[in-house]
Amino acid sequence: MALPLIWLGGATLGAVMLADRREKRHQLEHDRRMGKAPSMPEDGQHVALKPSLWHPGHKQVKPQPGAIICCFVYGMIEHTGIWLDDHILIELHGSGLIRAVSTNRFLAGRTGTKIYIACSHDHQPLIDAGVLERAEAAIFQYREYDLFDNNCHRFVWSCLIPIGIKM
Repeated sequence: MALPLIWLGGATLGAVMLADRREKRHQLEHDRRMGKAPSMPEDGQHVALKPSLWHPGHKQVKPQPGAIICCFVYGMIEHTGIWLDDHILIELHGSGLIRAVSTNRFLAGRTGTKIYIACSHDHQPLIDAGVLERAEAAIFQYREYDLFDNNCHRFVWSCLIPIGIKM
């Protein structure tokens, strides 16, 4: 008789702790959207910042040429690219080819169903004029693709940072 009561008590305690944790996360997300989040994480004040988790449909933003976009891949990582225009974007494919593809093609073969745009805290797409130029110039080029060292994120980074600047 005592074992079911222990299970029930443990489940109740777990539910209360989960609800409290969820409320803290929502409050931190709200503070970030309003631009009031702390600049450095405080003890217990951190949230996973994967776009797919952080903004699950709260705000829709229209993509603009040069915007950084991403989608989920198997719920663990993101695939990134640069928005070109009218449902066309530029990506580094796993074959090493930098190509312009449709949004449907970008999502094909991945578990993500939505494309997310990198935005500021006030929902403005993060874009730079040079990003689009560098991405367009790279179309049809090949890179030696490596999942860890030369992937889609590195391609987007190379479009963000002008040639000759070392970080």
